[in-house]
Amino acid sequence: MSRNQTRQRRRQAALARQAAERHRRQRRRRLQIAAALAALALATLAVIAISRAGHSREAPAALPGMQTGPAPWGANTADLAARLRAIGVPPLDPVEGTAVHIHQHLDIYVDGGKVPVPALIGIDPAAGFAPLHVHDTSGVIHVESPTVRSYTLGQFFAVWGVRLTPSCLGGDCAGSGRALRVYVNGRLDQADPTTLVLEPHQEIVIAYGTAAQLPSPIPSSYRFPSGE
Repeated sequence: MSRNQTRQRRRQAALARQAAERHRRQRRRRLQIAAALAALALATLAVIAISRAGHSREAPAALPGMQTGPAPWGANTADLAARLRAIGVPPLDPVEGTAVHIHQHLDIYVDGGKVPVPALIGIDPAAGFAPLHVHDTSGVIHVESPTVRSYTLGQFFAVWGVRLTPSCLGGDCAGSGRALRVYVNGRLDQADPTTLVLEPHQEIVIAYGTAAQLPSPIPSSYRFPSGE
């Protein structure tokens, strides 16, 4: 073999090694990118799961003093302090929050009948005022917070101590032609009702029963008192 041929083969071998090394680096880079994307996807799913859990650390049925029987339901404040601790929502100090102060109106229907929303939900002399509470029987929810943050319908029902899931309200669950439907400002909301974010002056309707038992028309607004 001539000296030129030897040098040429050495160059070819060196080029082959360089190509193999580039291929290994590219493969490592692709694996690193894939791992980073997978981690990002898992983190995103975790954030979505936490968000859709309504920021509650416990399932509704596991909360202290939950009412899982038929309507109507009482204000149920005996275990309010324990439920607030369980869902990570501390009571207001001393009695109200000023960073957020908004109101919604809630109508509840079961099998075509109007269910009263009792006064004093989330208000107990021993526990104080929950950030989500009700003063009277009008159905107006008061959302107050010392910090700017959002609350959900699921958190309100956790404060109230009444079971609310995508298919159950209190002791009534979907089946045999009956379903749980939630309307916001007159429009059907098909998402998990516990994740519904409470916003100013919403008219929220929760109706359990058959389609024929829905209120007609569906309430789409509420005249809030001046200043609310």
